[in-house]
Amino acid sequence: MPFYAVSDLEEVPGGINPLMRVRKVVGEFMKVGIVTKPEGEGTPLHEHPNEEQWSYILDGQMHYILGDEERIVGPGDLVHIPRNTRHRSRPVNGPATFFTVKSPAGNGELAQDYKLAADAEEAEKSYPGSKDYILRIH
Repeated sequence: MPFYAVSDLEEVPGGINPLMRVRKVVGEFMKVGIVTKPEGEGTPLHEHPNEEQWSYILDGQMHYILGDEERIVGPGDLVHIPRNTRHRSRPVNGPATFFTVKSPAGNGELAQDYKLAADAEEAEKSYPGSKDYILRIH
């Protein structure tokens, strides 16, 4: 069985927001990543039509929108994101790092199954310190 040292994995820019940093590994049925986001950075509100996702917060705090809920999560919190559930996260009070698992593996890119939510622009307006994320990536 393969073993990986996170420090040996190549760190690359995030697919949707290049200010995010990602280290990833792809298996047969799932892909995993260690993602670090600078404070206030992330992807706009979106959903994954074909993927289920789990994220475990390792360091920092993140403001999440998940479906109709909003909350701040921190180290030790586990977030489940079912398929077709609108969501987005932004680090608050500094950067944040999380471990994420998505299935199926697809082509191995963490941002592969990304569909911008219809109300993404409105959601960004509600986030304190929001930047113009949607114009930057589209």
